[in-house]
Amino acid sequence: MEKYGLAIDSSTGQLGLGLLDPGGSIKVQTWDLDRSMSSHLHQCLKEFLQGINWQQLAFIAVVKGPGSFTSIRIGMVTARILAQQLSIPLLSLSSLASLAQTQAKSTQHELIATQLTATRDKYYVAIYEKSPTNKIVSPFLADMIVEMQQWKNILNQIEKPYYLVEGGLQQGYAVEGLLQLANNLYLENNFTQWSQALPLYLG
Repeated sequence: MEKYGLAIDSSTGQLGLGLLDPGGSIKVQTWDLDRSMSSHLHQCLKEFLQGINWQQLAFIAVVKGPGSFTSIRIGMVTARILAQQLSIPLLSLSSLASLAQTQAKSTQHELIATQLTATRDKYYVAIYEKSPTNKIVSPFLADMIVEMQQWKNILNQIEKPYYLVEGGLQQGYAVEGLLQLANNLYLENNFTQWSQALPLYLG
């Protein structure tokens, strides 16, 4: 039976769903759901996976945060239930890592700095380093929440050139990077059980 990888990014008001087919191609679709995330997520999943049986899924990837508290919780609960019922791996990954991975092909820089507005004066930030061989990113500076001036100070201290990516309220497209990261971990057998997938709330 041909196997697929499914990714769910609900970290912002824009739902992003990604599907990796057996040939390695990625399909991505987004919906601007905002406060209707809880009532429309399952219908979007049903439409997105039309023609594919649940048993054809090899793994599920989901964003664990940082981002919208409510939206992340909705996506995480959905992914955990599906992974438990299907007895397949669930890979929970950072929204900032997904954002960095999505941009990895569009820059020659090895370092990718990511930022996402948390509150009026604070930002979720992280820096990721791109592998020169497989173009997969890994943490250079772990996800954190900081004030903008502190973030600027951190960036000023980096000796290597970097590419800055700013996320927004419509970040569902980053599900592509989420799926790429998850597939790499899945192929390396580097994953945990669904019960260990928990939301990441930085505060």
